[in-house]
Amino acid sequence: MKILLAFDGTDCGEAALAELERRDWPPGSEVRVLSVAHPAPFVHDPFFLGAAIHYSTLDQQRERARQDVDRVAAEIAAKAPGVAVSTAVLDGAPGDQIVAEAERWGADLVLVGTHDRALGGRLLHGSVSRSVERHAPCKVEVVHR
Repeated sequence: MKILLAFDGTDCGEAALAELERRDWPPGSEVRVLSVAHPAPFVHDPFFLGAAIHYSTLDQQRERARQDVDRVAAEIAAKAPGVAVSTAVLDGAPGDQIVAEAERWGADLVLVGTHDRALGGRLLHGSVSRSVERHAPCKVEVVHR
C-alpha cells in the first residue's frame, strides 16, 4: 500500500502523522511524506521588491518544509521499521500539488489534516483537504485535530 502523508508542520499535520503511526500497515507498505512550499503571492512593483520578498519567502518555506519532512520521515522509520519512507518537497498551491503527487507516485491513500475552519475561513483561505478530497485519484482520509 502506498500512503501519501501531506504534512504542513501544523497541529493538523501532526494529527495526520499520529493517525498514520497509530495503524498497522500491510507488509511492503510505503509512505511518502510530502510538504508543499507555498510562498507569499508575487506582487509586481517597479522596484522589484515584491519579487525579492516572494523568492525570499519561498526559500524559507522550502527550508522549513525540508526540515519537517526529514523529521517526520525519521520518526515514521523509527516507529514502523517495516515501512519504506520517502520524502518530497514541492512548490505551489498545496491542494494542487498534493493531488499531482498522488497521481505521479501512484498513491493508494492520501492522509491530510484539516484546520476545521468555519465557512468564513474556508472562503478566505480555501480548504486544502476539501480540494484533495474532490480531485485525488485515490482514497483520501481527512484527519481532524
